[in-house]
Amino acid sequence: MPDSKKKKYDYTLLTALFLLMIMGLVILYSTSAYNGEVKFHDSFYYLKKQLFATLLGIAAMFVMAGMDYHIWRRFAVLGYVAAIFLSVAVMLFGDEYNGSKRWLSLGPFSFQPSEFAKVAVILFLAYLVTKNVKTMGNMRTMIKIMVSILPIVGLVGASNLSTAIIILGIGVILIFVASPKYAQFIWMGLLGCGFMGIFLALESYRLERLEIWRNPEKFEKGYQTLQGLYAIGSGGLFGRGLGGSVQKLGFVPEAQNDMIFSIVCEELGLFGAGFILILFLVLIWRFFVIATHAADLFGALIASGAMAHMMIQVILNIAVVTNTIPNTGITLPFISYGGTSVVFLLLEMGLVLSVSSLVK
Repeated sequence: MPDSKKKKYDYTLLTALFLLMIMGLVILYSTSAYNGEVKFHDSFYYLKKQLFATLLGIAAMFVMAGMDYHIWRRFAVLGYVAAIFLSVAVMLFGDEYNGSKRWLSLGPFSFQPSEFAKVAVILFLAYLVTKNVKTMGNMRTMIKIMVSILPIVGLVGASNLSTAIIILGIGVILIFVASPKYAQFIWMGLLGCGFMGIFLALESYRLERLEIWRNPEKFEKGYQTLQGLYAIGSGGLFGRGLGGSVQKLGFVPEAQNDMIFSIVCEELGLFGAGFILILFLVLIWRFFVIATHAADLFGALIASGAMAHMMIQVILNIAVVTNTIPNTGITLPFISYGGTSVVFLLLEMGLVLSVSSLVK
């Protein structure tokens, strides 16, 4: 374990992170006030729940940041096994909302184990790669590591294809970072495409989404996509102003969730949406800097995993909202409504901050 030469968190990352969280809460209230009033007679309903989760996540983040990240190496396998058991529990006992079984309830609280699985997979892969670092150029080792995460990809993908894509993407990027050879990734890419093809074919509704993506105006389920595009188009350069969205008034269903970026574009325009994207780019850049200056490979892989997670999730969300890819039901980090998501994202940020506090 390396000596601590410099105990200092990455304050650029922290600044961008807190700006994102504050903007996220403001935008969430603006977007969800109407739905909260209509459904729960409380315009602050969604904001209060998100604020509670955010404060809980911030506390957990600083606890995690104050710990030596090497401690988690010994719990990496246990965490991954726990993620598998939780995913099985979702299939057997999970709660179903809007046609998707993704939640587990513990008394008055419910959470999505798939969010825990993302963090667990990052730590598990960081552990596996460091354990096999001398043979990472070997195709057999790369396949063995990728196969080891297929159980969680399959279990999560059964009800949440978008999260399965993120987990698979994290795996590919971490192996790419650690591998001295690149030609083998052509074969891995082909295997990944085949795997995704099987997943799409298993459920008819996934193939239906491809048709809706190509011609959203011909399908009833394309309504959300079209309304989101109307919101983006009506925002122009500077938007209608915070709180001025028309599409959030019942036109974009559950606007505070996956489609929140369309309301951002409508209210804040291209400039406001661009500023949020710049904050995400700053986060991703700092993850890269932390990874390149990490004290050891384990720390570098944790930061790289967080970078991969953030990058893939932001790209997928914006691509869905703009109808660049079929709708996969994925949230925008720190902006979309979701307590489980923000808590585990902040735990992940705590891990990265812990890596940043021990630099070369």
